[in-house]
Amino acid sequence: MRESLLRSGEANEQEAGLTRKTWEESKKIWRVAFPAILSRVTSFGIIVVTQAFVGHISKLDLAAYALTQILTVRFTNGITLGMSSAT
Repeated sequence: MRESLLRSGEANEQEAGLTRKTWEESKKIWRVAFPAILSRVTSFGIIVVTQAFVGHISKLDLAAYALTQILTVRFTNGITLGMSSAT
């Protein structure tokens, strides 16, 4: 009877240890991933809002902004992907 109590206690400690380790690793992952997620969402929002306002000025301004934005976003993503593959 004492052995089964000790084993269940060890199992609870191992389970608690696994839960704690999982929580700690999750916090570390979110610390790295959250800024990237936030950056993608906000940059998309900025692009959409800016194109909406520029589109009210003239079609030529909208086309110029769209071309510049596409090149800028591709360049930025290229640097980001290049740096992430280096790590």
